[in-house]
Amino acid sequence: MGRRVLLASDTNIAAVLVTREGHRYYLTTNNEAARLAEEDFFELGFQALVVSWHASGFEDTVRNVVGPGSCIADHYYGDSRVVDLTPLRTPLLDAEITRYRALGEDVAEIVSSLLHKLKPGVTEHQMNAMVASSLWAAGIEPSVLLMAVDERILKYKHAVGQGETLHRFGMLNLCARRHGMAISITRFVHFGPLPGQLADAFYIATTANAALLAMSRAGVTAGQLYDVARAAYAEAGFPGEEEFHHQGGAAGYGERDWVATPGGSQVVVNAQGFAWNPSIRGGKVEDTVLLQDGRIELLTATPSLPQVRMTVGRQEYVSSGVLLR
Repeated sequence: MGRRVLLASDTNIAAVLVTREGHRYYLTTNNEAARLAEEDFFELGFQALVVSWHASGFEDTVRNVVGPGSCIADHYYGDSRVVDLTPLRTPLLDAEITRYRALGEDVAEIVSSLLHKLKPGVTEHQMNAMVASSLWAAGIEPSVLLMAVDERILKYKHAVGQGETLHRFGMLNLCARRHGMAISITRFVHFGPLPGQLADAFYIATTANAALLAMSRAGVTAGQLYDVARAAYAEAGFPGEEEFHHQGGAAGYGERDWVATPGGSQVVVNAQGFAWNPSIRGGKVEDTVLLQDGRIELLTATPSLPQVRMTVGRQEYVSSGVLLR
């Protein structure tokens, strides 16, 4: 729903209130109420609770509805108790999965098209603009833009664009949202032969990615998934590489609902999204997938780009390779 005006804000221009009895409300200000009623909450069965645009908050309105009982919220709000609502968003419903697939397909198509168009001489800022404008044109909101080039890709895990100019090695790294769902994807282009050290780095990242996908099964914990990444780097001769950046984790209504950490207690469930992003010294793999009924479905497939297939057990997993120009 289009409830965000200030894109960088922690919260949106409306809040949803659900009572123990099942009554549903949305709280907003008078200057936003008409649009929300006509475009976002139309026929959803929510009752509007509207305050003046200059009101200090919704606390009094909430108390008038729920009375003196306790409230919980997913962010700091008045005297409410803060809780993690991520478990309530999984497993994904069929309608959510349909939206997720459509978003993944659209984002992947945009990224593929732009990667083919990149040429030496373009700047990181221009790459950001190309991606952002293409996403917005498709009704998709960019939430992370990390376009980078050449040595900056090798040096930094999060190479936030600084305006450097592409010479040989370019990266499109982004997250994007639509209808609340979040997709993550990274793709690379290299002009000229890929240096051996960089090719090795991509192979290691691909190996770690396949291992993580193979382990993304219902009942597995975040800690066990972290151990999988740690073992993959160690086996490749780079023990401790996982300490330099997170390896990704569950996704859906967040770019990451949780990340795999040492001893992490979060548990994988069926019908859940994941975005793994193993990386090492310039080589990286990042896609968004869906776990459903024991199968991994790649939501950000880019068949027009090179693909690397790797088998773990009896299952084949696909990672995107580097586009060579």
